[in-house]
Amino acid sequence: MAHPVDVHVGKRVRHRRWLVGMTQQQLAEKVGIKFQQIQKYETGANRVSASRLWDISEVLDVPVSFFFEGLDVDQAAVAKEERMPSDLMGDKEAMELIRSYYSIPENQRKRLFDLARVLSDVA
Repeated sequence: MAHPVDVHVGKRVRHRRWLVGMTQQQLAEKVGIKFQQIQKYETGANRVSASRLWDISEVLDVPVSFFFEGLDVDQAAVAKEERMPSDLMGDKEAMELIRSYYSIPENQRKRLFDLARVLSDVA
């Protein structure tokens, strides 16, 4: 499932490309990738890396911030929450993770917990 931010950025890429009268093929050639990758960016199926977004912004003659204009901040927060199952204890993967977590020695478990917090941007 595509993240709403990726979908928004992709729509903005498509919108600007269309406004300047450029095809996916033309944009892809100027950026140095295949047009199928542009298709994936525009649908939000693939995320656009920062450096690639920079290249696209230069070709389409807009600042990088253009691609984020109109993005609802609450929309991004909701998307993050939606990745968590509503019934955590009923989720098989979550239960397997909990079992595995508690089978790790306590000193290593704390370090793993700290790492997970950093990776999830909760810290």
